[in-house]
Amino acid sequence: MLNIDSAEIAYGAIRAVKGVSLHVNPGEVVAIIGANGAGKSTLLKGIVGLEPLTRGTVTINGIDCSTMPPHERLRVGVAMSPEGRGVFPEQTVHENLLLGAYSKRSDPVKIEQLLQQEFARFPRLQERREQQAGTLSGGEQQMLAISRALMSEPKLLLLDEPSLGLAPLIIAEIFRSIRALRDSGLTILLVEQMAKQALAVADRAYVLESGDITLEGTGDELLNNQAVRAAYLGSH
Repeated sequence: MLNIDSAEIAYGAIRAVKGVSLHVNPGEVVAIIGANGAGKSTLLKGIVGLEPLTRGTVTINGIDCSTMPPHERLRVGVAMSPEGRGVFPEQTVHENLLLGAYSKRSDPVKIEQLLQQEFARFPRLQERREQQAGTLSGGEQQMLAISRALMSEPKLLLLDEPSLGLAPLIIAEIFRSIRALRDSGLTILLVEQMAKQALAVADRAYVLESGDITLEGTGDELLNNQAVRAAYLGSH
């Protein structure tokens, strides 16, 4: 579903992503863990086209998207729930979801089906359908960001720090939703600082340090890797 080959992304003279290669198979959940500043969010922006590659390729669903603008990559089948949620604060929940379905604007019946699907996934969004997104709690905004991404019916969903700033009960709910999406067959690339939760839900995972992949393996393998436990799981 996704293949990244020798991808590099730079901010001026600073190389934020340094020759990263990774892949995500159809139906997998793949996690990327690492410290702040490791290049995780930059890599996701490179996948969706928000940051240009200075070298390397990004292939999504068999199509080379390396130079495509973001809106064309959406049509290929990738969508992202960004770090910090990025909801449109002055628009209602309903309007935010409709914006997520912009590529389907010619099919109102399909849009309504997708709306009902997301309201079933996160009932609180239906309760707050006409509420401005900026007045929602952090957890509700995260639910909205995920649902907005899903409104485009992506084949590949990118989740950037979905637990960031949330209470433990809401984090548990978000990860239950990720498991349900995995069980439905959706392909997911998950960037997450809560390494234990991310590795527990992931089929495979990569460790990104200072823009480089330093370790890879199954979720279970990295959960039990002593170096990973010491660096990211608080175990020595």
